[in-house]
Amino acid sequence: MLRLQTFGLLAMALQFASATANATKCSPSTIAKPSLFGVNILNVVAQQVTSYSTTTTQDGAVPAANWTNLNFCNVSVTYTHPGRGDTIHVNIWLPLSEWNGRFQGTGGGGWLTGLGSEGLAPAVGQGFAAAETDGGHTELNGSAASWALDSPGNVNLNLLQDFASVALNDMTIIGKAVTASFYGRPPTHSYWNGCSTGGRQGLMLAQRYPDAYDGILALAPAINWVKFLPAEFWPQQVMKQLRYHPLPCELEVLRAAAIEACDGIDGVKDGVISLPGSCDFDARTQIGKAFDCNGANMTITSAVAEIANAAWTGPRGPNGTFLWYGLSKDAALSGLANTSCTSPNQSSCTGAPFSIAEEWLRYFIAKDPTFPTQNLSSAEYLTFFHRSVQEYQSTIDTADPDLSAFRAQGGKMLTWHGLADQLIFPNGTTDYYNRVLALDSQAGDFYRFFEAPGTAHCEAGVGPYPNDTLAALVRWVEDGRAPETLTAVGRDGTVRGLCPYPLVQRYVGGDPKVPGSFTCS
Repeated sequence: MLRLQTFGLLAMALQFASATANATKCSPSTIAKPSLFGVNILNVVAQQVTSYSTTTTQDGAVPAANWTNLNFCNVSVTYTHPGRGDTIHVNIWLPLSEWNGRFQGTGGGGWLTGLGSEGLAPAVGQGFAAAETDGGHTELNGSAASWALDSPGNVNLNLLQDFASVALNDMTIIGKAVTASFYGRPPTHSYWNGCSTGGRQGLMLAQRYPDAYDGILALAPAINWVKFLPAEFWPQQVMKQLRYHPLPCELEVLRAAAIEACDGIDGVKDGVISLPGSCDFDARTQIGKAFDCNGANMTITSAVAEIANAAWTGPRGPNGTFLWYGLSKDAALSGLANTSCTSPNQSSCTGAPFSIAEEWLRYFIAKDPTFPTQNLSSAEYLTFFHRSVQEYQSTIDTADPDLSAFRAQGGKMLTWHGLADQLIFPNGTTDYYNRVLALDSQAGDFYRFFEAPGTAHCEAGVGPYPNDTLAALVRWVEDGRAPETLTAVGRDGTVRGLCPYPLVQRYVGGDPKVPGSFTCS
């Protein structure tokens, strides 16, 4: 017993000594200034942070959690690309003790290139050295208004490129260099972790900078950017055309009817549409049906049925030509078919479009900060859709299926997408993965995609949430164990193994909360 106690005290002493030594190195004078072609480093600041605590929400691979007593060196690097007029900040958090030897790049969300402590704290809490970038725009309210235009009519293409790709590789090179300087050795492995915009960033890194990371989590990725953003505006456009903006309860009744009709297709009734491609529910079948809306008696109108169907089918051009995908029928319609109502009466409602989609049309397509998106005609909407593809596909679409360079570097990548995603259409990700497979039928050897039934955008929904994805990626990269399923856990205690595409979940009997009750087929 005495020997065990002595060993424990020795380990604590060594850990304390390591933390003390690293704390003395937390200074700009001891951290080598990173060197990067095409970049001018303006400033390096280092500050020791002790007993840091914060709470982070559920986002992609990381469940909601309280992070306490984090001790790290916070290094901030400010730089510019000469001639481009940008100023970009990279933040690197370096654990003072118990560094696991790995580096993690953390992604952003919406218009934010990085999420600050929301991404850094979970990484450091798990022992990673971690970095994030603001991409040259620091507005934290999630709007592009402050940086999208140099002037009316002129897009700030330099900052758009920073946001889309350039700042991501810069951050990775700078972050790894600072990590190696601080610890005296480079990280043994590097990982990217991002959902939504962060998922798009992960795929951009795999496509354009294939040697940046050993493992990439690209979750619910905002790829197909130039098509899915105009498509997100489609329900609002249909409302305007119909001159009908429904109360939220009207659309919720139709979503509930769709779930009731299609829930059991996979063999079990659990409130989840596991096979949305097999759900042929038509909202028009509900026209005239009565329902209660916050105590008021209402009936389903033809207009609200048409709006729901439009959100589910996605935008269509002349003669019904396909433009892009729509939402699955169990996704919340409040994300894209949202309205703002001043009273319980439908006549008081106006459209409330998803802000990122609206800003894309206003700032990057119309290039006019005062452009009234609510007045788009049908012809103008189609023109805007075409211009989005025409002007920005090579900059930010992030849908290149050629991952051969990433594969040649030995990289591994995981993507999951919630089938009940209320903002980004999961069929767009499926479409991308199918195109990857068309180029490389053995792509599953290095890149696997999992559909997550009932999961919302980067967070839990009715269905179980895949919360062990980062550990699965680390096992694949470092131990060669490719994930045959992803463990997903529901709010009600359900545990289920998500299937790698193109396999789907099939109920085989027993308690549906137990993984063995489903098989991949």
